[in-house]
Amino acid sequence: MNIPMKTVILDTDFILNSIKNHIDIETSIKELCPYKLKISIFDKTLKELENKPLENIANKIISKFHIIKTNSNKIVDDLILDYVKTNKNSLIATQDKKLKEKLKKGKIAIITIRQQKHIIFV
Repeated sequence: MNIPMKTVILDTDFILNSIKNHIDIETSIKELCPYKLKISIFDKTLKELENKPLENIANKIISKFHIIKTNSNKIVDDLILDYVKTNKNSLIATQDKKLKEKLKKGKIAIITIRQQKHIIFV
């Protein structure tokens, strides 16, 4: 049986909220998703994490994830929206309400944190 490969893109809010709520991102996503996964972030996410209170912890956690390099001045939300247009095997992990609404319109799978304890598909 050939299990499809999916890319999970983490946005900044999802990373920071996972840390605040003591959620193991990698383990939780792997338990939730019955796919081969590549957990990724955009290089701009690293920039967004700069000078945030949890920056050091976040950098340690995300150091093992794939970094998608960009040459764009766009914000991460726009990079995510552009990415999912051409990469249909993507799942987006976000807490951002506006981004979730845009992703839902495009019928893109969303992973989010519920009740500050666990992650779910929306």
